[in-house]
Amino acid sequence: MGHVMEKIMADVYVRWLRLGGHQVRFQVGTDEHGSKMEQTAKKEGMTPRELVDRNVQTFTSLYDRLGISYDVFIRTTDKKTHWPTVNALWRKLRDAGMLQKRTYTGLYCSGCERFLTKKELVDGLCPDHLRAPEEVSEENWFYALKKDADFLTDLLKNETLQIIPSSRSHEVLSLLERGLEDASFSRPTSSVAWGIPVPDDEGQTMYVWCDALTNYISGLGYFTDHEQKEWWESATITHVIGKDIARFHALLWPSMLKTAGIKTPEQILMHGFITSDGQKMSKSLGNVVNPVEVVEKYGVDALRFFLSHEIPVGNDGDFSWKRFSEIYQSKLGNQLGNLMNRVLTLMIKGNIEISPDMPHPTDMDKTITAKWKHYSGFFDSFSLSEAVQQAMDIVTFCNQMMQTHEVWNHERKNEFLSEFCESLRHIALMLLPFIPDSAQKMSKQLGAPYAESMLNRDFVITKELQTWGGCTDWTHVGTPEILFPKVD
Repeated sequence: MGHVMEKIMADVYVRWLRLGGHQVRFQVGTDEHGSKMEQTAKKEGMTPRELVDRNVQTFTSLYDRLGISYDVFIRTTDKKTHWPTVNALWRKLRDAGMLQKRTYTGLYCSGCERFLTKKELVDGLCPDHLRAPEEVSEENWFYALKKDADFLTDLLKNETLQIIPSSRSHEVLSLLERGLEDASFSRPTSSVAWGIPVPDDEGQTMYVWCDALTNYISGLGYFTDHEQKEWWESATITHVIGKDIARFHALLWPSMLKTAGIKTPEQILMHGFITSDGQKMSKSLGNVVNPVEVVEKYGVDALRFFLSHEIPVGNDGDFSWKRFSEIYQSKLGNQLGNLMNRVLTLMIKGNIEISPDMPHPTDMDKTITAKWKHYSGFFDSFSLSEAVQQAMDIVTFCNQMMQTHEVWNHERKNEFLSEFCESLRHIALMLLPFIPDSAQKMSKQLGAPYAESMLNRDFVITKELQTWGGCTDWTHVGTPEILFPKVD
C-alpha cells in the first residue's frame, strides 16, 4: 500500500502537468539487489533472479491496473541499461577522492539495508522494523560525505534543493547540524553477493546507495553513447520518496551528483507512511492491507481517490476498511454519483437541452472560477488533498443548490439544470488527474464533446475549458449510468 500511495501521488501530479501542456518524463522502477533479496529467495527455494523477476511482474501489473502513467520502468538488475552508468559513476567518485576503503564495525539492520547508529535505536531496536540490528565488522568502501557538509547546508538553506513539505527540510538540516557520517558504499561479496560488483575490486559488492540512487540518471543513459541529458539538465527534477530515505536523497545523492559534475535536483517530495493502528504498515510487522483486495472490492478510482483525499502530502495516514467504506459511500456514491444521476435523469425526462448562453455571472459561475484558481495553486504547492477537495466543494455546493431551490419543481428548472451540467463538466475536469476513468465516464455521460480524448496524453485542459460556458458545440447529455455502485 505504501508503494501504491507513492506511485498514485506521483501519477496525480504528472497527469496535472500533462493536462497543463507540459512535457513530462515519468520514471519508476525497482531496487532489486541486496541481502534481503538473497535471504528471501533462499527461503522460497528460488534464485534471487527468479524472485525479482516474479516481483517485478507483480508491481508492473498492479501499477498498470492502477493507471500509473509512467514513461520508463527501470530495474537495477538491468545490465544493459543500468549497470554501465553505475560503474562509470563509481569510477568518477573514486577518482575524485570521495571513496575510501576502511574496516568498519557497526549495527546493521537488514530491513533498512543500512548501518544504524545507537542514537537512532529505540530501546535497542530499529524504530521502523522493531528488531535489534546485528553487529557487523567488515572491510567496506565508504563515501566521504562529511567533506560536503558546507555544500549541502547551502543547498538546503538557499532552497536550491527544495524539500516538500518544508518540515522535512528542517529535519534534514538538523541531521547536518548534528554532524554527518560517511556512508557505507560497498559490502564484502561474502556478505552480499547479489548486487553490482565494485569496479576493479574483486570481492566487494556495491551497497544500495550507489546502485539504487543512480537509477535516476541511468534511465537517461548518463556516461554512455545514448545520453538524454536534456531531460535532466534542462528540466525541473522532482523525486517522490518516502520520509525514511530522506537523508540519502537530500544529502548523499546531491553530493554524488555534484562530485560527478551533474546538476542537483530542484525538488524532493517526501510522503509519510500509511499506518494501521498507528504503526507503519509493512510486511515485516504483518499489518499490511493488500491494495489488490481494495481494488477488486471498490475499484481502482476509489483507491486513488481515498489515498489522494485522505492523506495530505508529507503526513502519515491511517487506512481502515471502515473509513474507506465511509468515504466511498459518502463522497463518491451519495454526493458525486447521486448528483450526476439526478441531474442527467431530470435533463432526459424533461427533454432539456444545455443552454448555449450560460447565465453569467451566477453563484455557480463565481464559485467555479474561484475553485479553479485555488485548485491550480494547490497543485503548484503539491497540496494534492486540498486540490481534490476543490472539486468536492463544488459537488457539495451543487447538492445544496439542488435541495434549497427544489430544482425539480422550480420555474427556472431548465436554466438550473444547464448550470448543474456545466458545474459537473468542471468537476470532471478537476477530478481527471485523481480518478481518470471515472472523470472520463462523467464527461461521456454529460455529452462533453472532448470526452473521448480525455485520457490521451496530449489532452490539455485549456483556459477556455476552465471558463464558465467555455465548452462549445454541447447541447445534449448522454445516458446516466451508476459511477460508484453500492458495495456490501
